[in-house]
Amino acid sequence: MAKVDVYNLEKEKVAETEIADSVFNAEIKAHLVRDVVVWQLAKRRQGTAAVKNRARVKGGSAKPWRQKGTGRARAGTSRSPIWRGGGTIFGPQPRDYGYRLPKRVRRQALISVLSQKFQEGKLFVVQDFDLEEIKTRKVAEILNKFGVEKAMLVAEDNRNLELSARNLPGAMAVSQSGVNVFDLLKYDYLMLSDASLKKIEGALQK
Repeated sequence: MAKVDVYNLEKEKVAETEIADSVFNAEIKAHLVRDVVVWQLAKRRQGTAAVKNRARVKGGSAKPWRQKGTGRARAGTSRSPIWRGGGTIFGPQPRDYGYRLPKRVRRQALISVLSQKFQEGKLFVVQDFDLEEIKTRKVAEILNKFGVEKAMLVAEDNRNLELSARNLPGAMAVSQSGVNVFDLLKYDYLMLSDASLKKIEGALQK
């Protein structure tokens, strides 16, 4: 098992901890990462685009003119798609773009991204994100001391950290249950509390 340094918020090394190779030093499977990113983006699509078909267009229930004798083409309704102001053929309707993706694929993709962060030296383990108050400046100082501009901060149920980081464009604070492939790729660095590290390992080693 590989070892990583554990830091305090001043970036002073306070300990070392072992990390599971099966989670943080595994083979990177880029094709699975791509599949999960596409799946996540599909689930986030609103799917609210809609047009009126001939059944929803107002008016036009009466036949515009008699069938024969006018010299004009036959017409049964002004809601016909070939008429100006008529319904639309095969237009978009509200739908859900989400689809099922095997849990094994999602798990392996997350392991791949976590392993990439570790192998590129972009993973920091912090002893604890102990913030006594909600202070955006404090999170900015932490990022500055670690020399990072864009980072995902992961700590268990740390409300002060989440509220302090939300106004920083280069930071995102979540609990370990909120760690996902798309957001990990969006931020260059990953900063984990020691407790969250163990819980992520436990969840992904099952």
